[in-house]
Amino acid sequence: MPPPKWKVRYLRLVRKVHRLVRHRRLRHREWWKPIRARLVDRRLWHPCRDTVAGGVSIGLFFSMMPMPFQTIAALAIAARAKVNIPFTFAACWVTNPLTEIPIRAFQLGFGRWMRENLGLAVPAIGDTTIPPQVSNFIMGVLVSGVLLALVAYPLVHLFSALLPNHLPIKAPKLNASPRAERRSSVY
Repeated sequence: MPPPKWKVRYLRLVRKVHRLVRHRRLRHREWWKPIRARLVDRRLWHPCRDTVAGGVSIGLFFSMMPMPFQTIAALAIAARAKVNIPFTFAACWVTNPLTEIPIRAFQLGFGRWMRENLGLAVPAIGDTTIPPQVSNFIMGVLVSGVLLALVAYPLVHLFSALLPNHLPIKAPKLNASPRAERRSSVY
């Protein structure tokens, strides 16, 4: 039985991006070498239950943060944590230009609701108090990011348990590259 179309498309996309990351024009740039060393690890590109769950959690957390280059920050953390890179990237795009305004409005209202119902005081920095709108927004952003990440991890595991053919429990065994084998034999 041939693999499903979505799986073939996913693997083609991963191959294209993986080739792009290893492009010969970028390969010898000094600033790219530390990033490239983590990103070319093929185990971070093949989906399995644990790496996808971690990648989705990191991506969703950073998608809730109102910061420039949130995807780059999420990918750096994902590469460091050795979780799935493509799923981290995809989860970062929950906040896209169409969903940005409703999500930020929800975060502001959620922070206000938390401050009012939990009886939290408006924080102060030195002698100045932070305006209530700003403190509501910061609280809403942080708590929504943490909650979304905490909920995503078990949901991915549940998805994997219900549909084991779509998301395997263990990553496929990959042959080490000849360069990696040479390095391991030297030590």
